[in-house]
Amino acid sequence: MITLDDVHAAAARLEGVAHRTPVLRSRTLDARTGASVHVKAECLQRGGAFKFRGAYNLISSLPEEARRRGVVAYSSGNHAQAVAIAAGMLGSTATILMPADTPPAKMEATRGYGAEVVTYDRYTEDREALGAALAEERGLELVPPYEHPDVMAGQGTAALELLAEVPGLDLLLVPVGGGGLIAGCSTAAKALRPDIRVVGVEPEAGDDTRRSLQAGERVRIETPRTIADGQQADIPGRLTFEVNRRRVDAIELVADAEILAGMAFLFDRMKLVAEPSGASAFSALLAGRIEAARARVGVIISGGNVGVGRFCELLGRPA
Repeated sequence: MITLDDVHAAAARLEGVAHRTPVLRSRTLDARTGASVHVKAECLQRGGAFKFRGAYNLISSLPEEARRRGVVAYSSGNHAQAVAIAAGMLGSTATILMPADTPPAKMEATRGYGAEVVTYDRYTEDREALGAALAEERGLELVPPYEHPDVMAGQGTAALELLAEVPGLDLLLVPVGGGGLIAGCSTAAKALRPDIRVVGVEPEAGDDTRRSLQAGERVRIETPRTIADGQQADIPGRLTFEVNRRRVDAIELVADAEILAGMAFLFDRMKLVAEPSGASAFSALLAGRIEAARARVGVIISGGNVGVGRFCELLGRPA
């Protein structure tokens, strides 16, 4: 179990390295939801997503010899870019396993940050097994997307910053994929404000964490078919689940159509570009899936890595 001290230690490593992303408001949003909403824009983080926080925290904690040998990671895109950026900043090299159907903007950006990309089929191949084999074969250090205390602690710095700016939050909404972001954020939030309610949001087709929390054990589902490619996990992480079963109050779901409406609102009203996964928690709030009337709400926009062509395609407009 990670602690608030771990999150503070991560914040010290990230000081002056990670962007302290802005917390934004919208009167229209408050009127629509009946709440006082504070949007943490991690789409403006290095690499376009919160993932940089955990990747840098872990890689910077490795022994120098391990960093020299290089690191390997598996990711649908945001963790890939984060590892590539962090490795370059820390004098290391990165090899990334990415699904063959990864959005082109994410794959191109990962290569652009200097990483070697190796593709696989997310629907028929096991990325964890492939990653472990590649690490063994090449002598590389594995940097998992969420299954590591340093990764979870790094992600938790997003909530640490949010609560430093808005200490009186009643409700914190967080997108959930493998569970690393909400594990870190719930750890920080519950330690700083024990009465805060922490709610995760998954796409309707990818409710593995919700089912797992209801069952009291990790439940595997079929690889989800959803526009939220960053939330296509088929089972919660072992380590993240142990944190989240103790610190997360609920998991709510959001439909793909509602995610699109949330993306459109963020773009039109708040001038933020969010990818589908990044907008999921916000979209659930906007769609009325979460009761928030008269509450002070913090919501994390976890990422904005969506190419202009895909963005226009999703929203039904010509590129």
